[in-house]
Amino acid sequence: MSLQLGDTAPDFEQDSSEGRIKFHEYLGNSWGILFSHPADYTPVCTTELGVVARLKPEWDKRNVKPVGLSVDTGENHVGWAKDIQETQGQSVNFPILADHDHKVSRLYEMIHPNASTTATVRSVFIIDPAKKIRLILTYPMATGRNFDEILRVIDSLQLTDSDKLATPANWKDGDDVIIITSVSDEEAHKRYPAGFKTLKPYLRLVKQPKLPSAG
Repeated sequence: MSLQLGDTAPDFEQDSSEGRIKFHEYLGNSWGILFSHPADYTPVCTTELGVVARLKPEWDKRNVKPVGLSVDTGENHVGWAKDIQETQGQSVNFPILADHDHKVSRLYEMIHPNASTTATVRSVFIIDPAKKIRLILTYPMATGRNFDEILRVIDSLQLTDSDKLATPANWKDGDDVIIITSVSDEEAHKRYPAGFKTLKPYLRLVKQPKLPSAG
């Protein structure tokens, strides 16, 4: 049965570059990003891990814990981390699961046999503090991920969880947002006394409230 949005993220216990991890316990009350890599010592993955490590202040601001995954051993992860430091100018500051037995890869369906029977595709799962899966992305092995987009999605999720709003196409922090259709005009006027713009009865734009991560 495929994992779907709103499902509880499967719990697991697995070795990592930072020791044994019990996934749900490790996340605690934080959001989480679980993302897989085809293998250690691969060029695209090396750049991705450098980017994720460099974004630590942004993850921290949003109460997000990134967790990487590769199907190699913990010993390999240690050596690879040195290469990432050397080539990307950034030390790895989050755990990388050593999923050499494919336990987590199978649990999260990260191995797609028509792409590779052993290596994981570039899967991304965003998981909220209630351990619910809120986003699933799957990239091909040769295409590096855009982590700015992943940050943007987290901002949207956290904003829309805290208010009766939705974010339009290509939304970014500071753009107008959409009042969801279940909110009546009467309620909208109470919630947004500064007013809103009605383009259609079902399409009402309002100035974006401050993001929860902005404090």
